[in-house]
Amino acid sequence: SDGNIRPLLPDFLELGVDILNPVQFTATGMDLADLKQTVGRDFAFWGAGVDTQGLLPSGTPQQIKDQVRRNIEILAPGGGYVFNTIHNIQADVPPQNIIAMWEALQEYGVY
Repeated sequence: SDGNIRPLLPDFLELGVDILNPVQFTATGMDLADLKQTVGRDFAFWGAGVDTQGLLPSGTPQQIKDQVRRNIEILAPGGGYVFNTIHNIQADVPPQNIIAMWEALQEYGVY
């Protein structure tokens, strides 16, 4: 999935889909807290670890860590969450930001 797939979720359920990957929380209508609350019992979330298109290439390491922590805190409770990025990590991402993502995952991603 990519973008705002919210209108398609009932169809996905009817087809037997039970995992959403990726979860592009930066798209309109894809608020993580709302998704977890409304469809978190129906779908596992695979992705939504960090915004690889916007924040990862241009943010600070602390901003990366904050977003990873926030997203884990929203999606991990009750299970059904596999940490992953929204999209592939591109060549323009500073190495220190990838390290910050990994460190935050190690700190907050155990549940």
